[in-house]
Amino acid sequence: MTSVKTTSHRSRRSWLLAGLAGLVLVLSGCAEDAPLDTLEPEGPAARTIQDLVGPVFLIAGVVFVLVEVGVLVIAWRFRQRKGDDDSVVPTQTHGNTPLELGWTILPAVILAFVAVFTLVTIFELEKRDDDAVDINVVGNQWWWQFNYDVDDDGEFDFSTATEMVIPAGRQVNLSIESNDVIHSFWIPRLNGKRDAVPGRTHTLSMESDEPGYFFGQCTEFCGLSHGVMRMRVIALPQDEYDAWLEEQAQDVGEPETASQARGREAFEANCASCHSIRGLETQPGDVNPVPLVAGVAPDLTHFASRRSYAGGIFELYDENGDVNRGQLEAWLRNPPAEKPMAPEDQRGMPNLNLTENQIDDLVEYLLSTADRPVWTGPRND
Repeated sequence: MTSVKTTSHRSRRSWLLAGLAGLVLVLSGCAEDAPLDTLEPEGPAARTIQDLVGPVFLIAGVVFVLVEVGVLVIAWRFRQRKGDDDSVVPTQTHGNTPLELGWTILPAVILAFVAVFTLVTIFELEKRDDDAVDINVVGNQWWWQFNYDVDDDGEFDFSTATEMVIPAGRQVNLSIESNDVIHSFWIPRLNGKRDAVPGRTHTLSMESDEPGYFFGQCTEFCGLSHGVMRMRVIALPQDEYDAWLEEQAQDVGEPETASQARGREAFEANCASCHSIRGLETQPGDVNPVPLVAGVAPDLTHFASRRSYAGGIFELYDENGDVNRGQLEAWLRNPPAEKPMAPEDQRGMPNLNLTENQIDDLVEYLLSTADRPVWTGPRND
């Protein structure tokens, strides 16, 4: 008797724990700070996807409820009761032609209905505007690179990292590539996902209804820091976007202080083998993507104009617009301690064993590359 009670108690406890785990999972989806939210589209492409996803989920929900209710009803109605004769077999429905036709044709009709609207959505998402902006996107372990050809001459004029700036209210066509392994580019409030595959170029379009600051995430496992390979999209009014293009195309000016000058020297001696800043004499290469396994790093020209760095996991400025200097110094002091990487395989930033004076000077120099961040408004959470 004691054994039966113990088993029953353990069973109830298991069900209780399973229920609590399910409740926690459901509640985790109710967070207010949810920037990767597909249910709040803020662009035409995202709304087109939402217009398809809504009815499909509704149909799937109705089918799920009907099937589950049917299973429960049948299981209860035809359960074996105490005293039933085990040798009695219930009436079988095998060979019932009307039933078999029904449960074959009905799902086929539902799937055909869904397929028609899915195809319409696919063709709608492939439409391109004549005045669209073209941007080249390159996935690297573990950060995103954005290349701009401002004058449409086939050569990239400048490159940014982590943050892609676009004009609001205007379609943007992306050509997505990878420098190493397979990644997946996803800005949920502006469009769906698109894989970045080595040796291939995939296309995707997006547009933001209004100026805003949108979050994205790599959604294809790509190594140690896949979970923190993030990106941002900043949508600016057209006039501000044009001014940003002009500013980004300029080289960095000469240092104005002794600390900045020492910082530039430290950059050339320690950082320029992987990073580049246009305007320096030491240039490791141009911004055109080269198919390397490793050895590429973000272009840091106008670094101070960005809100985030290190693959989007650190904020350069706080909510008041002040520089998070301590975090930037910690990143320069020991990058592998701040973000999982494999520097021995030239994947990610290694520990350069910089002195505290070098770190201070480097911070001064990097912060001198721009007067302010390109986006000072709120985030689209």
